[in-house]
Amino acid sequence: MYGGILTSGAAIGLFATMLAPQGTPVITDPPPDKIVIEIATVNGSGCREGTAAIAVSPDNTAFTVTYSDYLARVGGNSDPVDFRKNCQLNLIVHVPHGFTYAVASADYRGFASLQPGAKSQQKASYYFQGSPDTATRTHPFAGPFNDSWQATDETDWGQLVWAPCGVKRNFNINTELRVDPGTSDHTKTSFMTMDSTDGDINTIYRLAWKECKKG
Repeated sequence: MYGGILTSGAAIGLFATMLAPQGTPVITDPPPDKIVIEIATVNGSGCREGTAAIAVSPDNTAFTVTYSDYLARVGGNSDPVDFRKNCQLNLIVHVPHGFTYAVASADYRGFASLQPGAKSQQKASYYFQGSPDTATRTHPFAGPFNDSWQATDETDWGQLVWAPCGVKRNFNINTELRVDPGTSDHTKTSFMTMDSTDGDINTIYRLAWKECKKG
């Protein structure tokens, strides 16, 4: 999985800092050619080797990350370092010639069990390699809570920022789960996951496409 190449599907460019040429039309249908995503690195306490997988859709409209051991927790017999877990994906995205891409939205899902007085958050940052700007979205949760959760990072269509045409830049997604015991009973465990015991939870990135300006 790590260091591999996926050859069907999708690409990402959420909240990037470089604009595609102006005046180029947004297309409804994705380009027919295959997308190649080369995984440069996968690092973090939430995605240790063998616990995260990347898949891409055959229609070039979505990119999915699946986690099997992404868990942050506090209280009870938790280790002090367990309160925060993260995963950074560094991806090299190759798109068909003449096209650029952006991510219109990103869906995150998991399960949380928070004692009264405890709180947690899911956070994601997005940036192109070499860019000084990082876009960050944070979703807080508060106890008492014992249910599945979902968070969506979404950008209005007119506000999408596109990957630069004709330039290859590694794209980075850094996600984080953090749990704070707050005023809860510290002998009881509060936790937040981006995984599931009865099946993996998928993080989905939905794509938009645009033709690069010719000439």
